[in-house]
Amino acid sequence: MKKIFEYLRRLKAWVEAFAGKPYAGWALFVIAFAESSFFPIPPDALLIALAVIVPQKAFRYALICSIGSVLGGMFGYFIGLEFYEAVGSRIIRFYGVEQQYDKVRALYEQNAFAAIAVAGFTPIPYKVFTIAAGAFNISFSTLVIASVISRSARFFLVATLFYFFGARIKSFIDKYFEVLTIAFMILLVLGFVAIRWLT
Repeated sequence: MKKIFEYLRRLKAWVEAFAGKPYAGWALFVIAFAESSFFPIPPDALLIALAVIVPQKAFRYALICSIGSVLGGMFGYFIGLEFYEAVGSRIIRFYGVEQQYDKVRALYEQNAFAAIAVAGFTPIPYKVFTIAAGAFNISFSTLVIASVISRSARFFLVATLFYFFGARIKSFIDKYFEVLTIAFMILLVLGFVAIRWLT
């Protein structure tokens, strides 16, 4: 477990290092895009770093993050639609969520919009839902609208919190990173338990 935390801290530091670069906005866009289809680290880490460093631009960065994430979700949809066997299935296996992926189909049959919206706002891996949306031929407009609402809500909430309370929250996250990581994992598990319960 210690090695996992060390790896996550290094990855988090790598992401946050972009905050001091002149191309930070583009880095945020790329990470947000990639996270929606295959990258493991949420763009929140860089968004938080940028909001702390330049709080007056927090909402601008939230917008960049939202656009990148939604476009990345579209890319994930395309992977599921056209390249699931060659690419999408490997991403699902890499994250070890094969069983949860099967549950997503049932959620989509009940209410695809709600399923995507919840995944877009919570710790549930959004990439699983975007890839599955393409693989299960969910309406593209449903994916886009639900993603715009949920991803924007998530990132603008982060921007708002750090616009007003930035440095204090950042210090708290850095100090209790391991505890918060465990809490995040618990929320992730609970999210998948919810998926199982709903289906």
